[in-house]
Amino acid sequence: MSDRIPSSDSTREDAVRINRYISSSGYCSRRRADEYVMAGVVTIDGEVAVSGSQVFPGQIVRINGQAVLSKEKDEHIYLAFHKPLGITCTTDRRDKSNVIDYIKYPTRLFPIGRLDKNSTGLLLLTNDGGIVNRLLRAEGKHDKEYVVTVDKPIDDAFRKKMEGGLPILDTVTLPCKVKLTGKCTFHIILNQGLNRQIRRMCEYLGYRVIKLKRIRILNIHLGSLPVGKYRELTSHERKVLMDLIHYEK
Repeated sequence: MSDRIPSSDSTREDAVRINRYISSSGYCSRRRADEYVMAGVVTIDGEVAVSGSQVFPGQIVRINGQAVLSKEKDEHIYLAFHKPLGITCTTDRRDKSNVIDYIKYPTRLFPIGRLDKNSTGLLLLTNDGGIVNRLLRAEGKHDKEYVVTVDKPIDDAFRKKMEGGLPILDTVTLPCKVKLTGKCTFHIILNQGLNRQIRRMCEYLGYRVIKLKRIRILNIHLGSLPVGKYRELTSHERKVLMDLIHYEK
């Protein structure tokens, strides 16, 4: 079973016939691709393909277990991933908990930004180095939203102190938005990316973070994406994201 969740805006116009997809990758001719399909050795997201099968954006095609990547369309991949606890946002394969080995995507990807090992939620991954650099350079200008649970009750005084800026890491945090959602829970929207920022802010006020989950980066929402699963960004999400960061490919 694939870990990919299909994009919600995939349409028949986005799809490519399986033989065309394979031939466009340079793997073999279209006729030979048909032969592989007839032999039952071609899969699409783990399901055996048949003659006339359609491949939608983000789906993974394999021949005899080997991933085949079409070059017909944009080769850049943009994924939204629901990072579980214990997974590290690194491409260093020496780290046994690295995110790359966890998702096992056939193309080499890079995480955009960080989400610490003890936090869960939305992580973006891509093979587009340009957008990685653009987003990281602009990290202090764009919203990221989190749901946080702390170890004891919070009140409006806590909210105001968090929003007003706190001295951590030899600086003062930028103003942010905080909404109290329960006795010990709150939502926070940051446009800053200091190391373990939310945890350090809470610690400064005498609180310990019990749970921390990122639910949004700019226009990309975690939504109902299950823990440990990923999906390709929709074409609309990609367009809006690139407009927001003024990124031209």
